[in-house]
Amino acid sequence: MEARTNQRFFGSRLAPWLSVMVFLGMLALIGCGASVSSQEEDNKQVVPRFIEEFKNKANHDIVDELMTPGFIHHLKDPRLPAGRAGMKLLGQVVAGGFPDVQATVDELLTDGDRVIERTSAAATHTGDFNGIPATSNKVAWTEIHIYRMENGKIAEMWSEVDLLSLLVQLGAIPGA
Repeated sequence: MEARTNQRFFGSRLAPWLSVMVFLGMLALIGCGASVSSQEEDNKQVVPRFIEEFKNKANHDIVDELMTPGFIHHLKDPRLPAGRAGMKLLGQVVAGGFPDVQATVDELLTDGDRVIERTSAAATHTGDFNGIPATSNKVAWTEIHIYRMENGKIAEMWSEVDLLSLLVQLGAIPGA
């Protein structure tokens, strides 16, 4: 008899409270998820803007706006200075050799504070590029970049660029 009484008591009095607690817990989880997704979406908007301004419009000063003061690039070229200054110099070198460069984002993914970008670029080699005189060749290459975002700005960047293909197209390396 006592078990039935307890079951009725807990079943009738606890069930509504338990339902409310489960519902509130779900709302809290959804709310947390929305803020993470919102932050990821905000981060995802920075990278296409960077590509459009920095690469397609040769606005290299945009790094001061879109990158943190302590920005770190992981580019392997030892001639590039650290930080935002290295990015500006890289932009100037590429724009000097390929003033009509157009980069197109092929894929853009987010994972927490990371934005992953896969890009195709096309240009005409009308200026000196790393000691290679202008060839007037139309060239294309691909790039993959991983950006670590911090407070809506790019804090760190890792890059892989298909320079081998580019050098073959410029005639700096014999083709197959």
